[in-house]
Amino acid sequence: MQNKTKSVNKEKKRQVDFYLIIIILILLAFGIVMVLSASAPSALAETGNSYTYFTSQLQFAALGLAIMWVASKIDYHLYLKFYKLIYVFSVLILFLVLIPGIGSEGGGATRWVYLGFVSFQPSEITKVGLIIGLAGYLTEYKEELKSFVKGFIIPLAMVGVPVLVALFIQNHLSVGIVMALITFVMMIVAGCRLLYFIASGAIVGGIGGTALAVYLATAGEAASESSFRFGRILTFLDPWQDPTGTGWQTIQGLYAIGSGGLFGVGLGESKQKYLYVSEPQNDFIFAILAEELGFVGCVVVILLFALFIWRGILIAMKAKDMFGSLLATGITALVMIQVALNIAVVTNSIPNTGISLPFFSAGGTALIILLAMCGILLNISKSRVKE
Repeated sequence: MQNKTKSVNKEKKRQVDFYLIIIILILLAFGIVMVLSASAPSALAETGNSYTYFTSQLQFAALGLAIMWVASKIDYHLYLKFYKLIYVFSVLILFLVLIPGIGSEGGGATRWVYLGFVSFQPSEITKVGLIIGLAGYLTEYKEELKSFVKGFIIPLAMVGVPVLVALFIQNHLSVGIVMALITFVMMIVAGCRLLYFIASGAIVGGIGGTALAVYLATAGEAASESSFRFGRILTFLDPWQDPTGTGWQTIQGLYAIGSGGLFGVGLGESKQKYLYVSEPQNDFIFAILAEELGFVGCVVVILLFALFIWRGILIAMKAKDMFGSLLATGITALVMIQVALNIAVVTNSIPNTGISLPFFSAGGTALIILLAMCGILLNISKSRVKE
């Protein structure tokens, strides 16, 4: 009888988190519907077919689900064996954008790689590689994480390399912010000293504040306004100072949110998606959602993400080893950070950083990588301690 009980408990441990699967499928279906609604006018204007983005997103979703299923079957301990190679590969892949004929420049940034019929953003792969690399490193040196070098300097250097590459080669500040925040969360959860973060934050903040003050005093207002990122800050502070230029996207997004009211104008009935909000199916899709489904619809979506994060935290807490726990923490933190930053940008709570909304924003690379990470999370859930 005792052996039978152990067998039953072992079988339960091998089951994936069913609740997480349901949440993922609901978010994915909701996101595809919103892509169809938000992208129809833009797709018609650009390609003559209202369903262009929707069809593409549907195909990527199908491929992503297949990859998620495969990833859920792969024992996550395999990544621990090769975490160093995975990390190095995730950094080197960022340099692909520099190869002539492969890297594509647009909007002042070089972020896309085109290989025949396949196009992708290397930075999306880098996020996964960084999470695996950090989880592997923090697990391998778990007994020395209280030290300054191995528990602070080396992990920061691990994130610093891809952040600097993304910033100076791809001009991709947003992905650098996301990777830095993920690293901070994983290091704290792993047991690194919080004191080091507080002290270094105070020093960097003081130096940065002094440098900014000196720059503004010496360069003058004209020079500061010519800066791309400083211009974004000025737009954030007052988007109506240039309503037809830098402030256009922010203002139109706020109009969309304000028009939604409590219950919205109805699914598919948005006015701002008719070439007012630029590419409404991407970073500003939450504004279209707010316009069509109102405050209630926004709350439902936020609650769905909260449920996803809750299940991710539970999986991280109940994982049977440190590597699984940190891997689940990094994946959950990635979704949480991107959701928070995207909604903050759309509501003009922070300067525009070009962050996509997981499961909702149109984009094949991001969706496939996201679903692959969900597959890893599901695999970790198999090893969780019995709830």
